[in-house]
Amino acid sequence: MQLEDYFEFLTPEDIRVKGTRIGIENILYEYVVNNKTAEEIAELFNTLSLEQVYATILYYLRDREAIGQYLDNWLDYTNKAQAEFDRHPPPFVAKVLRWKLERLTQVEGASK
Repeated sequence: MQLEDYFEFLTPEDIRVKGTRIGIENILYEYVVNNKTAEEIAELFNTLSLEQVYATILYYLRDREAIGQYLDNWLDYTNKAQAEFDRHPPPFVAKVLRWKLERLTQVEGASK
């Protein structure tokens, strides 16, 4: 079995663990950014085997430059998407945020 056999290459920006909907970026984020061990990651993603987690880490370690760029691109995309969501939340989210602010203001006003 080749290392690449563990993955589905849907697009250059979407590599998933074969047989799952989990992108390698989710595993690598935990490994690279959060410094989790393979065992800890396998516990977080209960649909993954420890073997699949190790295969993903090895895939990253084998080509840190390319896979590191893949992870950087994903992080950049998610950060931009979050910033856009924060600037222009959907109407329901905006309504809930206004409601929370009103409640907070009422509670602070009542405690004075």
